[in-house]
Amino acid sequence: MDLAALAQGLRDSRGIAHKRDIAEVVSILGIADPQAVIAVGDDCAAIADGNGYLLLAIEGFLNEFVAAEPYFAGWCGVMVNASDIYAMGGRPLAVVDALWSDGAGRGKPILEGLSAAARTYGVPVVGGHSNARCEREQFSVAILGRAKRLLSSFEARPGDVLLAVTDLRGQYREHFSNWDASSGADAQRLRGDLELLPLIAEAGLCCAAKDISQAGLLGTLLMLLECSGIGATVEPSAVPMPPDVSAARWLLHTFPSYGFLLAVPPANVAAVMSRFAARDLTCAAIGVCEARRQLRLRDGQQEVVAWDFQQDALIGCGPPASASHTTAVTEFSHA
Repeated sequence: MDLAALAQGLRDSRGIAHKRDIAEVVSILGIADPQAVIAVGDDCAAIADGNGYLLLAIEGFLNEFVAAEPYFAGWCGVMVNASDIYAMGGRPLAVVDALWSDGAGRGKPILEGLSAAARTYGVPVVGGHSNARCEREQFSVAILGRAKRLLSSFEARPGDVLLAVTDLRGQYREHFSNWDASSGADAQRLRGDLELLPLIAEAGLCCAAKDISQAGLLGTLLMLLECSGIGATVEPSAVPMPPDVSAARWLLHTFPSYGFLLAVPPANVAAVMSRFAARDLTCAAIGVCEARRQLRLRDGQQEVVAWDFQQDALIGCGPPASASHTTAVTEFSHA
């Protein structure tokens, strides 16, 4: 595997460019404080509420995606938001949507996809906003959930083992790198697969996780590492992938309908992996978290630095570059 090309592809990817844009927004709003009551940088805002947390998130969809895949865009309105809630150790309660369209007919397939996914995932649509007198279709969806115990992007620690979990029982949507393992799947299976995340959190097996997003597995990992103020060494060849899919496409661009990164203490790895295996979900150890604030890619004796947080922030969240963890680093082996 050409690790140098993979690292350069990561830095040059469109997904990373979009994530870089977050830093300016965070700076203008003045909310880049990891010690804040509600830290910004996670998949959801986590608001303490009695014995647990309210979870709040929103997703907006690329105009070209909505235009090319209106029904699936509507479906994704529930799917990706629900994944954000589950990635935080929560369970979704309800969604609201905002839809702009050039006539009611152009908005109909988006709403049909949204409605179908709401039934499949068991997450009701309880309101929203619509405007059928616009020049093109634009779409966003917000979600509310609740968690008893959080999984967070801010809780990965040196020595944690990185696990990649994906449902490989799917296929790409035409023209895009969305790996769809949900739209034709059984509703009860989908809900049961997602339920593993809050159950793992509530069992105390893991404190840190993130939903794999449009930035791909490696881009998502960068956000997790930045928020936690750590680094990692990853073996790309250890990441399970569908046959005949290039490593670059899978690791840098693919947005799986079911895909999560977890940072798990070594003593709990076997227990966590067995839960996913019991539901035929693919779970593999792909690396280890480290105190040095770099993402390193390794393949045998070859190793490259793909990102150095001391030199370059990404989303502008997490502790300052001068901060560091001193926990001992565990050598990684995926044998």
